[in-house]
Amino acid sequence: MKIELKKYNEQIVEWPDKGHHIMAQYDDKEIIVYQSYRKEIGEFAVKNQFFGGEFSLTRMTWIKPNFLWMMYRNGWGTKEGQEIVLAIHLKIEAFQKYLQNAVYSSYDTSFELSYEEWKSEVKTSSVRLQWDPDHNPYGEKLERRAVQIGLRDDFIKSFAKEDILKIEDISEFVKEQYEFVQNRQLENLVVPFEKPFLFADEVLNRKLKIS
Repeated sequence: MKIELKKYNEQIVEWPDKGHHIMAQYDDKEIIVYQSYRKEIGEFAVKNQFFGGEFSLTRMTWIKPNFLWMMYRNGWGTKEGQEIVLAIHLKIEAFQKYLQNAVYSSYDTSFELSYEEWKSEVKTSSVRLQWDPDHNPYGEKLERRAVQIGLRDDFIKSFAKEDILKIEDISEFVKEQYEFVQNRQLENLVVPFEKPFLFADEVLNRKLKIS
């Protein structure tokens, strides 16, 4: 795998325990995001290095840069239709473009716009932004918030092909690590090395509530 790994117990002492954070593995060229699919979609994506075949370009697709948040959502690859776990190496400029165009999925009074203005933006926007409670390997809720990003229309089309540098099937790795979780052996658990991500654009960071 083209992913840097590190012991979970070594990472949690460095991770923030609360607040809104884009926890991810990244460098100046790419950021890794995760998705889970049924066999037909996942295998096509890995073989062809883009999303096609039975992948829908007309439905919103959600990406998650936080590995453990993905594991919570897909049950460590055990949920039906989510058996193939993919690590998608995205161009960093594409990731930034998504979030520059993102609209929050739900309204908050802290927004610098009215409810009616937000509702109008949601209808026309092709990118959704959502912060949800992060979770530990056992699925227990944390105070820290994890991000997920929904893409549709032109954004899902560019995501499916042009924005991708590499697609990896990490399903076997996930199965191996899930055994440690099931046996409550977190001292042996290894996960992708992640750290908080910040944009150089401070206006965008404020929009995303990250600092």
